[in-house]
This record gives sequence, C-alpha cells and structure tokens, in this order.
Amino acid sequence: QVQLVESGGGLVQPGGSLRLSCAASRSIFSRNAMGWYRQVSGKQRELVAAITSDDTTNYADSVKGRFTISRDNAENTVYLQMNSLKPEDTAVYYCNAGITIAAMKRRAVFGSWGQGTQVTVSS
Repeated sequence: QVQLVESGGGLVQPGGSLRLSCAASRSIFSRNAMGWYRQVSGKQRELVAAITSDDTTNYADSVKGRFTISRDNAENTVYLQMNSLKPEDTAVYYCNAGITIAAMKRRAVFGSWGQGTQVTVSS
C-alpha cells in the first residue's frame, strides 16, 4: 500500500510563503510522477503541481510563477514551495503518485488519500 504523509501547512498572511513536504513509500516514489493537489470544501480536488521521475514539471495556471515543486529521490520526498500566497490558495493540500501527469490530472493515482495539510492564507 502506498503511504503518503503530508506536512508543512499552516496559517500565513497574504504574500507570505510556506513549504509543504510529502514523504512517500519508497516503492512508489522513484518510478512515478508525484503531485500536489488541493481541495476546498464542496469542490473537486485539483492538481496544482506535478513532477515526473525525470524532473519534468507541470503547474496549474493559478499557481504558475508562485509555486515550485521538487523531489528528493534519496529521501522519497516531494516538496511544494509556495510563494506570494493569496487567500484563494486556502485549501487542504494532498500529495499522491501517478503513472503520468496526464493521469494525475484525471485524479488517477496510486495511493490512498492521506489527511492532507491545511493551508490558510488570511490577514
């Protein structure tokens, strides 16, 4: 079973920064794309950033230029650096793995969804 543990969320003022971390099972991490999703209550979970095993990245238009995804293959960890945060970035953030970024956009993922980490952007 794929295990994913997200951390790093919190309360931040508009314009601030946060860095999210996701520790994944070694068996799934090294061969697949990894991504960060977010969900607001009552809305579908959306993929905001993804990275393939060869470090190709993809971002939702709403976060381009502000968020950066990276992965540490030695630590089986994927990160999401979030800068210039806006109130509309407020959501629960989740990570997961998929065979391709296209599949992840369809929410075709390998792991069970974890608890996620809450990000709140407010003054």
